[in-house]
Amino acid sequence: MRPLKAFDPTAKPKPKTKQKLTTERISKLMCPPDKNRIYIPDGGTMGLSVCVTLAGTKTFIVYRRVNGRPTRVKLGQWPGELSLDDARKQAAITNGEIAKGEDPRKAKRAARGELTFGELFAHHIANEKEKNRTWQETERQYNRYLSAWSGRRLSEITRQDVGALHSKLGRKNGRTQANRVLATLRHMFAKTGLELGWDHPNPAAGIEKFEEQSRERFLDADELKRLFDSLESEPELFRDFFSVTLFTGARRGNVQAMIWEQVNLDAGIWQISATEFKAKRPMTVVLSPEVVTILRRRHAENADGSPWVFSTRSATGHLVEPKTAWKRILERAGIKDLRIHDLRRTLASWQAALGSSLPIIGKSLGHSQAQTTTIYARLSLGPVRQSVESATAAMTLAAKPNKS
Repeated sequence: MRPLKAFDPTAKPKPKTKQKLTTERISKLMCPPDKNRIYIPDGGTMGLSVCVTLAGTKTFIVYRRVNGRPTRVKLGQWPGELSLDDARKQAAITNGEIAKGEDPRKAKRAARGELTFGELFAHHIANEKEKNRTWQETERQYNRYLSAWSGRRLSEITRQDVGALHSKLGRKNGRTQANRVLATLRHMFAKTGLELGWDHPNPAAGIEKFEEQSRERFLDADELKRLFDSLESEPELFRDFFSVTLFTGARRGNVQAMIWEQVNLDAGIWQISATEFKAKRPMTVVLSPEVVTILRRRHAENADGSPWVFSTRSATGHLVEPKTAWKRILERAGIKDLRIHDLRRTLASWQAALGSSLPIIGKSLGHSQAQTTTIYARLSLGPVRQSVESATAAMTLAAKPNKS
């Protein structure tokens, strides 16, 4: 039997060992009815406690002395905002800031006033709508690939985040799409962020783009025949729209928004204004006899006097998104891997096959490469018209059934 130790009334009681928090323990914590809140410390992390209120909310805090004064730094609520593991990580970061002599509350107050990614995009897209005709593509990118970041503060988006997104999009959506989203992010942070006073490093800078393979898809004679056979089963709106897109080589967006005011059927030309054309300069499109025939019929059938050539009941008043019809047409024709933009490439390919020079093809499509711009400027529409009409006639002939 052990001898009893003598009682020493002057000895200080040993401090109780703090118990580590666990998820199960936190879930069972309740505030006594005679108090508004209680603080339960975590024995595993310096300064970390969970505050339990009478209403039942549970919030992680760090209680430390900052510059000699007792200070509580709120980390986040459990379990919706922070898990126990995340709270410990955040507490370790906060303790590190305190050790450097910093006040974590000042950083949090600054963060509350910092722009979110969603706010940055709102400013960016407003500028795009004023200056860039491709703003709808930028908006589509945001809605599909970037909207999950809308609530994040800009400082919370790191280079690693952007790099991971770029890699993910490259695997799932293709290298070209990944590069376009990366370019949008770079522009948003570099230009719009600077305009709004955000002067931190650009998290999209320095990330290497994927190498892209130049697309060379166009319709051969057999595919043209199947395409036109399939178009015969379509409503007149889509049959005319895709035919005009093919025979003019114009960009889809320009054809969708074509207005009668810009079309001269007698002269066989279509004038696109600088504000509507991608290169920010006026563009004259040659209309072949096949296109003029289509447009004369549509003009005669325009009973309601709509200003749009391809008018619909959409919010814009004209055809906006023909992708569903395009998919239906390709499936019926048995044609794979063909985009609407490939119709533009098809006209150029048939022009080249018939011996047209690159400057003439470039002018007919409105290309703006620096090394050939001056050559295009000196060309009259005569050779361009001959080239377009020859290619259009050849494609039309190729699409007709073979006579036995």
